[in-house]
Amino acid sequence: MYSDPSDCAPLSLTRQISEFPIGNIPLSEHHRRVVADAPVGVHPSAWIEPSELAEFLSSGKASLVDVSGQPLAWKGSEPGTDETFAATTSFLIRFPWDVLRANELFVSALTGSSVHGDIHPSAVIEGNIHLGVGTRILPGVFIEGNVVIGDNCKIGPNCYIRGNTSIGDKCHIGQSVEIKNCLILSHTNVGHLSYIGDSVLGEKVNLGAGTTTSNLRHDGKNHRSTVDGELIDTGRRKFGAIIGDGVHTGINTSIYPGRKFWPYTTTRPGEIVQRDISQ
Repeated sequence: MYSDPSDCAPLSLTRQISEFPIGNIPLSEHHRRVVADAPVGVHPSAWIEPSELAEFLSSGKASLVDVSGQPLAWKGSEPGTDETFAATTSFLIRFPWDVLRANELFVSALTGSSVHGDIHPSAVIEGNIHLGVGTRILPGVFIEGNVVIGDNCKIGPNCYIRGNTSIGDKCHIGQSVEIKNCLILSHTNVGHLSYIGDSVLGEKVNLGAGTTTSNLRHDGKNHRSTVDGELIDTGRRKFGAIIGDGVHTGINTSIYPGRKFWPYTTTRPGEIVQRDISQ
């Protein structure tokens, strides 16, 4: 059977990656939608692009594999050992930044809007938006690019949300906040005067006023992140923070690029986060 080489801490410490919401839809549900009635198995941590799955199914090959040879999908009850079809857009979610990559692919591919909440006449929407029931877009909000927002959220006033962002249920994105290319889970608050870019925020996170992520190195090189004591190239030129469930930051917290927060950790007011906060 397949092996699971993923190391997605801190995101995997409070839920299985197979149940992590991508564009507010659990990964396992994405699998059900993509596979439908096809006689194919899927690795529970794989992101599968529908067009590539269709190519694989018509290829006559036994398994769809990533660049390392890890099976992503297979015909029959278990992965084949040969006759493999090499993936170019599908991939295994091995590290927490891979969740952000999957969210980018899903949200960027939205082709239409679905609005079930209220949008104030002075708000500006440029792009496709999926807006949940009971959610309010307040005056002065500018949404640029494709965005998914869940139920019963409060967005604004006077905030800037850029694609390809997804925001869960019962979230608040408030005054003078800029959100860029983020995945934000339910019950999370980014209340005011903050910049959060290219980041993942877990459930019930509360960011104090003025919390700011940095997402670009001065030399423009890819960010690296520590996993099991080893620096791993994330493959990302823009990369903010990975913040686990229940994290609270003090006002004016500044976060170096690529830093990770374990669930329920905190920062003090004015703290500069230079290393992962694991305890």
